[in-house]
Amino acid sequence: MIFARDKSQMCNNLLQYAHVYAWGREHGRKVISMRFSYKYQYFHICHTGLTSFGWYLLAKYAAALRLLPTASFKYKDCDREALERKMLRHRHIVVSGWFARWYDLFLKYRNEICELFTLDAQITDPVKARMSKAETDFTDKLRLGVHIRRGDYKEWRDGQYYFSDDVYAKHINRFAEMHTDKTLHVYLSTNDPSVTEERFQQLCPQVHIHHLQGNAPEDLFMLSECDYLIGPPSTFSLVAAMYRDIPLYRMDTADASLLSADSFRLFAYWFRNMV
Repeated sequence: MIFARDKSQMCNNLLQYAHVYAWGREHGRKVISMRFSYKYQYFHICHTGLTSFGWYLLAKYAAALRLLPTASFKYKDCDREALERKMLRHRHIVVSGWFARWYDLFLKYRNEICELFTLDAQITDPVKARMSKAETDFTDKLRLGVHIRRGDYKEWRDGQYYFSDDVYAKHINRFAEMHTDKTLHVYLSTNDPSVTEERFQQLCPQVHIHHLQGNAPEDLFMLSECDYLIGPPSTFSLVAAMYRDIPLYRMDTADASLLSADSFRLFAYWFRNMV
């Protein structure tokens, strides 16, 4: 049994567990998520038999008492081969760390991973209804999801990806110019409470702006229902793109002129090139 342990936020946890799950799947080993055993209780994985608070407590204290060995992929330059040998050698082990990564195996078992992390109907149904209502009486619709990441991004990497409303609006308008034959519905997802639908509607008058003000899982599903995604480097928009392989444009700079049809890439590309 492999117990996958990590900290950080929801989508980081999801990707870290999924890497370990894929490795275990390839080697015939069961993998339990310690994080999803007690947190983020709105994914399918949280309702499976091996994902429970009891398993979390057992692994946590067994590791603390050194009854369970640990393979830690905490650092980018860790000895991956030695850690994998340790994982193969021990029948029961805790695996932790952001750099536990097996890209090829993740992509091989991607459909299973998406199934495990399907969101519950209590999250998805209201979002579907609100999106459908927002688009009543419109034909030739196109949905653009825009992830406006603020909060911790003001400090992360010295604010390199902390963009203003004007920067996001320029990207939206640039995208609209590329799709003049469609009725464009733009769905905003943000962790900044100061963002308003009215402000973006003023900045982007030729499109329909929607700010559903959902919580994290609701916004994740909302973005996953869009046709295209735009946002700064973030595992949140990356995971949203994962479910249906939605074309994603990553805002590595504030320059909206870089946005083009060719600059949208699918999940596998951005997944292998995470910042």
